[in-house]
Amino acid sequence: METNSERNPQPNPRAEAHIRSAQEILKALQEKIGEHPEIGAAITKLEMALNDLAIQTGGLL
Repeated sequence: METNSERNPQPNPRAEAHIRSAQEILKALQEKIGEHPEIGAAITKLEMALNDLAIQTGGLL
């Protein structure tokens, strides 16, 4: 049986801060060195992981 916390997950500000920080660092690095396929792939994967987490937490990441 689901508990109330499973139906209404609480946001995790630390996780959100870490994800946003990693995203900003990768984008800054990409700007410094120009387009690079590996950095572009890392940014895409990070964004996909963030979207998956948002779906799993009901948008309360």
